[in-house]
Amino acid sequence: MYTITGVVTATAGVQSPLTKSETQVRQPPDSVHIIVVYDNNQYAPTLRTGWGLAVLVVSHGSVALFDTGADGPTLLANMRALSIDPRLIDAVVLSHAHSDHTGGLDGLLDTGIRPTVYLLPSFPEDFKRHLRSRVPVVETEGGQEVLAGVSTTGDLDGGIREQALVVETARGLVVVTGCAHPGVARMVARVVSRRTEPVHLVLGGFHLRDATPDQIQAIITEFRRLGVERVAPCHCTGDRAIEMFAAEYGEDFLRAGVGTTIVVGAVPSGAR
Repeated sequence: MYTITGVVTATAGVQSPLTKSETQVRQPPDSVHIIVVYDNNQYAPTLRTGWGLAVLVVSHGSVALFDTGADGPTLLANMRALSIDPRLIDAVVLSHAHSDHTGGLDGLLDTGIRPTVYLLPSFPEDFKRHLRSRVPVVETEGGQEVLAGVSTTGDLDGGIREQALVVETARGLVVVTGCAHPGVARMVARVVSRRTEPVHLVLGGFHLRDATPDQIQAIITEFRRLGVERVAPCHCTGDRAIEMFAAEYGEDFLRAGVGTTIVVGAVPSGAR
């Protein structure tokens, strides 16, 4: 485990903030837990990897799952290894309709849980119809609150329509992206244009696997202009882009993959 000012990252060996109780979520005051439970990048060696992304957010005593990875067995196996009880999930937010972000949803619902699922109006009608037969479904609008302190960017179009998750913390905003098909900098800019808080962290897929070094550098430059303080790229970002972000951000770069846990807390005394 290593510590960065206001942020702790850890492998799966660290105690989960989620208990096996149906009604309790243990969480220090003024902190938000963000746990990567499905990703194609390895972080905790005991967990399974798979192409896709799922990120659990524990905030203000509530739990949201952002995307569900590509398959239920991998998602559920990783949640068991992390001592995460699916019954504690209050909401599922889907970034976009690709199967590597939605494929684990049926397996998750087969556990018997009934969270509200938030998705874009542009999702296929048969997908929405199937979901409505199982759980409450909400078609999101920009800035819509999902849980206390957790909202979405709403629909951005970049050939593939997508939304990101915005999480309020004592350090600023955390933006969680699925694949960032509309452009990761554009998605962050949408958040910055609507909110006054700084962007403390951007985590998720940046969709830069096929980008040139110049294109990646332009995104990094835009992140700096937008005031992004820390980054944790994973999923479809690509190795070259991940290493370029690591070189630029130094200690403010967080290595992300399945099993990464980030705790964003209040600013310690004397810290920036």
